[in-house]
Amino acid sequence: MKTTIQKLPGVLAAGTYPVYLVSGDDPLLVQESASAVRQNLRAAGFSERELFHAEGNFDWQQVLFAANSLSLFADKKIIEVRLPSGKPGDKGGKAILSYLERPTDANALVMILPRLDGASLRAKWLKAIEKAGPVVQVWPIEGKELPRWVDARFKAAGLSATPDAVALLADRVEGNLLAAVQEIEKLKLLVAGTHVDVDEVDASVEDSARYSVFGLIDAALDGDLARSVRMAQGLRAEGAEVLFLTGMLAREVRQLLKMGGAVASGQRPDDVIKRYRVIFKRAGAVKRALARHNGRSLHGMLTRLVVIDKVVKGIEPGDAWNELIGLVISLGSRPESVRRG
Repeated sequence: MKTTIQKLPGVLAAGTYPVYLVSGDDPLLVQESASAVRQNLRAAGFSERELFHAEGNFDWQQVLFAANSLSLFADKKIIEVRLPSGKPGDKGGKAILSYLERPTDANALVMILPRLDGASLRAKWLKAIEKAGPVVQVWPIEGKELPRWVDARFKAAGLSATPDAVALLADRVEGNLLAAVQEIEKLKLLVAGTHVDVDEVDASVEDSARYSVFGLIDAALDGDLARSVRMAQGLRAEGAEVLFLTGMLAREVRQLLKMGGAVASGQRPDDVIKRYRVIFKRAGAVKRALARHNGRSLHGMLTRLVVIDKVVKGIEPGDAWNELIGLVISLGSRPESVRRG
């Protein structure tokens, strides 16, 4: 049966199954779903676990041998197969079908895969698993769902966070749920009491590195050229990845482009900033950036980011860091095209 992480607790409460499959690309959610399956099985008496990594020329007969061999230490056994490619191949597919032809109460096959593609969803081995047990499809938490997820994680950790604190952490982790959980655990140790505000989140994330990528972007948006250039040079000295910086800057410029278009159509900047869920702490800097730039200057920055990407990959000559610092200066400055307009 196909299910989701939200419905998984109810599925597990209904009993045990001969096979389970957890599929998805987010490592934290996949890990937690698989852990929930294992805990449920252990509670049902599956005290032994054999783990297989099905990579390269993996011998799938090992899985069948494990299923057919009696354990010296336990009556029930978890057979866990991690399949990084997501595709068992012909031999693996046949082994899975063979296992499911004669399932026993003594074994539970737990398969962990990345996100399934269309071909895998139509494969015989997967259809057989769906008939015999849960197929947990783990979807990423993103967009409007992410702040709700972060807020729930704060509460699960025994903390209450302000809406701005939740929004800031959701923005800063950029969909990296494991990073969000790590930040929340760090805040749990650092804050006095159980209440977390936006300044405490900001300080915690800033402390993750001497020079913060997010601090650099905020300084550039605010028009603080000296600080943004100093932070960019600091990141360069610390060996930060240029591609990560270009990705974050591209995200910010695209967002400005969308908001700038709304402002150009006659909408009030404050209304646009609110609609795009810009947190209060960043609203002033974003508003100043929107006042400095127009569609032409922002499109120009996106074009320059593409060039920087090519320089990093060796497709075009140049110094990627120098180009990046030049772009940061452009983001924090008022372009000639806007001055004349």
